[in-house]
Amino acid sequence: MNVGIIGTGNMGRILAEALLDGKAVSPLSMAITNRTISKAAEIKKIYEEIYVGENGRDVAERSSLIFVCVKPHDVHSVIKEISPFLTKEKCIVSITSPISVKQLESIADCSVARVIPSITNRALTGVSLLSFGECSDYWKKQIHSLFDRISKPIEIEENITRVASDIVSCGPAFFSYLTQRFILAAVKETEIDQDTATTLAEEMLMGMGELMKKGFYTLPTLQEKVCVKGGITGEGIKVLENELGDIFEHVFQATHAKFKEDLEQVKKHYTIQS
Repeated sequence: MNVGIIGTGNMGRILAEALLDGKAVSPLSMAITNRTISKAAEIKKIYEEIYVGENGRDVAERSSLIFVCVKPHDVHSVIKEISPFLTKEKCIVSITSPISVKQLESIADCSVARVIPSITNRALTGVSLLSFGECSDYWKKQIHSLFDRISKPIEIEENITRVASDIVSCGPAFFSYLTQRFILAAVKETEIDQDTATTLAEEMLMGMGELMKKGFYTLPTLQEKVCVKGGITGEGIKVLENELGDIFEHVFQATHAKFKEDLEQVKKHYTIQS
């Protein structure tokens, strides 16, 4: 199976490197391209056997599984451009959430899927979100197999696409921001320096992840174990309970409002609206 990646910006590059490092795809079996070719060439410096195509048509012609990793408003034009090479035996995969599988099917005469990756996949961990329409069983199995090498693939329905993406794909940025605020507050309120606080916080997060990964605790039981009745942790939890308010509800409201805007912007390209 030859894999093509059209678009090697942030997520396209993460996807390419994860698939290669996870041994899901060999460099000889991967073709990549980008509007700014130098970005694709940077990847080739690391994985010398990768083929760098001149454009999307070049990559689509030599690939059987094609990932379209471009901005939502560019997906339609990219698929139209490569359509002469999208035979029934091939499969095209979009990684953008505002475009549904049904909309992709309306413009592509081949198997179609949507995969929403996460930056955590670069470490061959985390979740990838899969959605299928009239996709052949062969390609469903192939896509599941590929992403099982670099993540925990989970199939989702269209109605939870945005919230699932918020948790899996946006979540690392949200919790990175919260951790940085946690660190800065420690520096402001105590005598600890920022480098030390950062090291302690990063190691704490990695350790917490390992506790859950190995099944020692869930999120609620971990909190219960640390939060001893009448102890210092409990005092901190009280502050969080009193001051967080509806902050996360507001986060989801904001992301869904932006998602609605994105849906409106892209729907003009498709006869099917969802």
